[in-house]
Amino acid sequence: MNTIKDTTRPVFPFTAIVGQEEMKLALILNVIDPKIGGVMIMGDRGTGKSTTIRAIADLLPKISVIVDDPFNSDPNDYEAMSDITKNFLNSRKPVKTTLINVPMVDLPLGATEDRVCGTIDIEKALNEGIKTFEPGLLAKANRGILYVDEVNLLDDHLVDVLLDSSASGWNTVEREGISLRHPARFVLVGSGNPEEGELRPQLLDRFGMHAEIKTVKDPSLRVQIVEQRSQFDQDPFGCIQEYADKQDLLKSQIIDAQKLLPEVIIDFSLRMKISQICGKLDVDGLRGDIVTNRAAKAFAAYNRRNKVDISDVKKVITLCLRHRLRKDPLESMDSGIRVEQVSSEILND
Repeated sequence: MNTIKDTTRPVFPFTAIVGQEEMKLALILNVIDPKIGGVMIMGDRGTGKSTTIRAIADLLPKISVIVDDPFNSDPNDYEAMSDITKNFLNSRKPVKTTLINVPMVDLPLGATEDRVCGTIDIEKALNEGIKTFEPGLLAKANRGILYVDEVNLLDDHLVDVLLDSSASGWNTVEREGISLRHPARFVLVGSGNPEEGELRPQLLDRFGMHAEIKTVKDPSLRVQIVEQRSQFDQDPFGCIQEYADKQDLLKSQIIDAQKLLPEVIIDFSLRMKISQICGKLDVDGLRGDIVTNRAAKAFAAYNRRNKVDISDVKKVITLCLRHRLRKDPLESMDSGIRVEQVSSEILND
């Protein structure tokens, strides 16, 4: 029987992270419902962005995949398979399955489009008539989490490719008239430091949620964070063991929420209020309305309820709308505070 010490690289436990509740909530809700559309985390250096994102992946239950399948295909979901996997299944060869950890893929800043999307071997395709596909990072991230650190420094074209795949759930590679499509369903998580430049508004709008995190100012909390980190560095496996029960509890809460989610309903009156808020804030398009509805349902499911109430909407609406407001150079108020003010007025009516 495997013990915890078999873990190749110990990951800081998610439940041991002190503070940064907004970022943690955004990640949990995206894991419960990946259709929320990912999360953009902007904040100061050294605030635990990368640590938290890696920790959420470690918290998720293992997934069933077809052995040697480059796309981590679900053996029970035929519609979400690539043509390569479907052809293999149709050949009636025995299919082996295994359980793997949810993939957590890091996208390096210098990555090329071929490295991200994958490539087709043109020579082999023309000479032998065989489509040979070299999978990219999008294939590896299927059914997992794709993490882009310093997303505001990434080439705009690549960010567009990532957001398109994230929204559609598919990646299409075309080379010299040869086309191949494979599933790319993942939670897209971007992080960055606003001092290093902002993301273009049209790209920022494509992220479902936007969490802003600031350096903790409270001295007692800072001491607690430093002690927590020191304890983990000295004895990582002891720290993992200490938080094992809390990790298991949160894991089961997420699984229960995923199962309950299809049953969660949101009243017409509440949907009207969400759209009223988006209208009053002058939010372009309907993405804000859709994401807020999804996030409120996910939050209700996380709290074991099958009906959304006003408190659920209040909890998620700032995360869903603050990055969708038009930038006014003369406006001194923070966009998050504006969302809170308008939503309080309308929801408390």
